[in-house]
Amino acid sequence: MLTAIAAAFLGGLILNLMPCVFPVISLKALSLLRHHDRPAQARAEGVAFLLGVVVTMMALVGILLLARAGGSSVGWGFQLQSPLVIALLILVMLGSALNLFGLFEVGLSVQRVGGMGGDRGGLTGSALTGALAIIVATPCSAPFMASAVGYALTQPPAVSLIIFFSLALGFAAPFTLISFFPVLANVLPAPGAWMNTLKHGLAFPMLGAVGWLIWVLERQAGSMALAAILACCLLLSFAAWLYGMAQKRRMMGKGHLALHLATVAFLLLAVPPLINLKAAAPVADKAEASQAAAVAWTPQNVEAIKGQGKPILVNFTASWCITCQVNDRTSLSTQAVKAAMARTDTIYMVADSTNYNPDVEQALSDFGRGGLPLYVVYPADGGKPVVLPQVLTPNIVISALDRATENGKKS
Repeated sequence: MLTAIAAAFLGGLILNLMPCVFPVISLKALSLLRHHDRPAQARAEGVAFLLGVVVTMMALVGILLLARAGGSSVGWGFQLQSPLVIALLILVMLGSALNLFGLFEVGLSVQRVGGMGGDRGGLTGSALTGALAIIVATPCSAPFMASAVGYALTQPPAVSLIIFFSLALGFAAPFTLISFFPVLANVLPAPGAWMNTLKHGLAFPMLGAVGWLIWVLERQAGSMALAAILACCLLLSFAAWLYGMAQKRRMMGKGHLALHLATVAFLLLAVPPLINLKAAAPVADKAEASQAAAVAWTPQNVEAIKGQGKPILVNFTASWCITCQVNDRTSLSTQAVKAAMARTDTIYMVADSTNYNPDVEQALSDFGRGGLPLYVVYPADGGKPVVLPQVLTPNIVISALDRATENGKKS
């Protein structure tokens, strides 16, 4: 158990370096820069960020454990299998980007509109940033983290909560420690107009995350869902513009009620498309995955094929798993790996978890993994399957296929 706790903490630390968290890091960096000359406020925001991470993590784990106790085979990142959750994340990310661009302000009094934010707004914003960070971090599974999560999901609830709590502490530790020990404060320039320029620049990683999530949603729920979320993005953007104008008019002592009512009206118009996302039909991404694979993955197919003189490579993946997509582009889709598959006569299977698939979730649990990615090679002789590292290189895959083939020849 102590090993799992340590692995979870270390995995949480490394999770900060994973690409899925990069957009939210911009918000953390901006907060640190904003208060580098106010140590007390920086410490308070560090604690607020920590609380946001921990509370959100415990809430997600509580839902996860309740679902598993109810018989559902769900794992880490389960909420991103819901088109509605993906859509809400898109709108949150878009709203954050518009806020960074200065279209509207959050947590400001009338006199502070256009400024960098008040203390209360800063604390609330740090807590919400922590919550958002841990939600968007779930598509990633850092080194050391997968084994810890897999172990946690096989233990009693109390043990699982302790391990996930350690993961949350590791994830929040860098920002919280820096806020308490701002060693970079001496090399940072004095606050000034450059901070607004930086603020605008940091909006672009958020827009990048919006684009990625829109792509995931389209693969999950089809072209109708794509049209719906684009309409919602337009409505939200227009509402944010109206809200920003209302804030400025209020600051100048002018009437602003009509603009606030219009803002609410446009936000309400975005609700029906979001609700209808639940009923959207999945697109043919599973069919695409089946075309890319020699054989469609099912537990029954694996049992029927393994041990018949051909190695099997199973790729457990999902559109929302960024690490999975990177591995696919840099390793599995390369000509070297494709040539190795052909040379070794490997049967390639794709187990897609973009939408909820109980068979995939059960397989992850059987291999002691709580989340994606997972790569399994079954030797040609039907021996014990080999689990590959979560971060692949072409050489790792080719070597594994060669070993799986050699074992079959020896037998």
